[in-house]
Amino acid sequence: MERILIAAGLTDVTTTPLGGGTYNAVFRVSAAEGEFVLKVAPQDQPGLTYERHLIRTEAMFCELASKVAPVPEVVFADDTALLATLLPGEPVFGRSDVDRPKLRHELGQAVRALHDITGPGFGYPQLGLHDTWTGAFLGMVDAVREDADRYGVDLPALDLRRHTAAFDEVDRPALVHFDLWDGNVLADGGLTGLVDGERAFWGDPVAEFVSLALFGSVEDDTDLLSGYGFEFTDAARVRLAAYQAYLYSIMLTERVPRGSTDAEFERVIRDALTRALGVLA
Repeated sequence: MERILIAAGLTDVTTTPLGGGTYNAVFRVSAAEGEFVLKVAPQDQPGLTYERHLIRTEAMFCELASKVAPVPEVVFADDTALLATLLPGEPVFGRSDVDRPKLRHELGQAVRALHDITGPGFGYPQLGLHDTWTGAFLGMVDAVREDADRYGVDLPALDLRRHTAAFDEVDRPALVHFDLWDGNVLADGGLTGLVDGERAFWGDPVAEFVSLALFGSVEDDTDLLSGYGFEFTDAARVRLAAYQAYLYSIMLTERVPRGSTDAEFERVIRDALTRALGVLA
C-alpha cells in the first residue's frame, strides 16, 4: 500500500478498510489531494479461472467507462493495485430513501453509454479475446464448469450448442460490467456511481441485465429498460437465460473457495438457476 500511495504522489495519507469486497482488499484513502479508493489484489488466493489479473481488468474498465458514465477515474494502477477516485453517494442495496423509478431510468441511460464502447474482441480481456461472441461465451461456460468439477460443486447439465444461432446474432463486442447489482450502484439524490468493474468483459449487452435484476426478471423493470431504450426479442430472451445460468453457476462454484456455508443463499441461487435452465430447455 505504501508503495502505491507514494507512486501516486499522495501526501498526509490515512487509510481505512472498507467492507463489501469479496475478492480484492479495499481501502478508503484520505489525503491532502482528495478522497480515493485503493484496491489491492490477493496473493495466491484460490479462485475461478477468470479470477486472475482482475485489477488490470478493472483499471481498463474505469479508463474507458469514466469518459461516458459515473465511474471512478484511475489515479494509479499496476498488476497488484488500483487507486481510483472516490465517488459520492452510497450503495443502493437495502435503501428506501431513493427515488427508485428515477434512479433506474438514470441507470438505464448510464448502462447504455457503457455498452456503446466497443472492444477489440470478445471475452475476458485477461484471458485472451475471441473473434466471435459464440466462441467466447461457450468457452466461458466450459471454464466455470471445469471450476465446478475442480471444487466438487454439482452443477446441472447446460448444453447451449442448440442455441448458437441466438449467440451468433451478437456481432459487436460491447463493454459489459456484469456485476451491477444494487451493491455496486451508488446514489445520492440520483445516480452517482457504478463501481467494482473488475468482472467486466467484451460481449453481449444483454448479459448486463442479469445482475441488474439479480434473481428476478429485468422485463419487469420498465424504468430501467426505458432509460436504456431496449426491447427484448425471443433470441435475446434465450441469451439472457443462458447468461443467468452462467452467473448463477459462478455464484454456486465460488462459494467453495470463499468458504460460504449459507445453505439458504445456496437454495436461492439454485432455484434461480433452475428457472433459467427451464427457458433453455
